Amino acid sequence: MHVKNEKTHEAFLFISFAAALIATLGSLYFSEVLKYVPCELCWYQRIFMYPQVIILGIAIFKKNYSITLYTFILSTIGGFISIYHYLVQKVPAIGDNSISCGLVPCNGQYINWFGFITIPFLALTAFIIIAVTSFIAMKKMKEGM
Repeated sequence: MHVKNEKTHEAFLFISFAAALIATLGSLYFSEVLKYVPCELCWYQRIFMYPQVIILGIAIFKKNYSITLYTFILSTIGGFISIYHYLVQKVPAIGDNSISCGLVPCNGQYINWFGFITIPFLALTAFIIIAVTSFIAMKKMKEGM
């Protein structure tokens, strides 16, 4: 692989890693510092986000650029869960009070910055960043072959 291509792939891995790390630390801050109890859908999103910190960290260290297929898949699935969770919070027909997903209702909004930024919205943003950078890196790898 050319040096320029390697630096580009490294940059994409680092952007993905940074997004996953910030999302993970943010969710831990909300639950462990602010004591916001995560609902069931939040846990599912965490299941798809947390491993990416480790996977991407190892990929950067080992310069394993083919890992982007896995991070793309994990982020796409996690992103769909985030979209559904966001709709449960913001669309009354979907998220009425009859929907319960454990001890904490999934339509609850611990934060609601600017009237639209909620925790699932923040998770969706991170999943999109990871999915897009992973997709571009995969595409560039194919072009470079």
